[in-house]
Amino acid sequence: MAEGTVNSQSVEESAAAYAIIREQFGSAVSEFDGNATMPFFEVLDASLWQDIALFMRDHARLKFNYMACLSGVDYFPEEKLGIVCNLESLGVLGHRLAVKVSCPRSGGAIPTVSCVWHTANWHEREAYDMFGIDFAGHPDFRRILCPDDWEGFPLRKDYKVQESYHGIKVPY
Repeated sequence: MAEGTVNSQSVEESAAAYAIIREQFGSAVSEFDGNATMPFFEVLDASLWQDIALFMRDHARLKFNYMACLSGVDYFPEEKLGIVCNLESLGVLGHRLAVKVSCPRSGGAIPTVSCVWHTANWHEREAYDMFGIDFAGHPDFRRILCPDDWEGFPLRKDYKVQESYHGIKVPY
């Protein structure tokens, strides 16, 4: 089978999964982006993210049982922070889909999905630690990579590296 055919079938499977989500959540989700690398959609109402995640995991025709990755994103010009979650129906239906969720850069929050996919627990903590994204309802919300008293969030586009930490020069 040709490479383009495989990608096309994969995108079609992702589009079919998305159609079920769109039917349930309507305008709370964006249009489907069927790019061959990783088809995705955006959650436009972040407060519904946990409900959408549960629906994606539990619906008989979706069964997104595996969160492969959750990555933080700094949408600096738009004054937003966000996440991209790569989800799969691993060993069940075989389709995959990415979901993007964002919130205001200052004072915003994204509901945790650590109760939906346990992998999200550490991924959300890392997104907090590196970007400062608040995950509402997270069961163990604390830094995971930087010390608790570290100043700032190192992967934000406007991050200024501190000169020293407890009297130790911070290399840059």
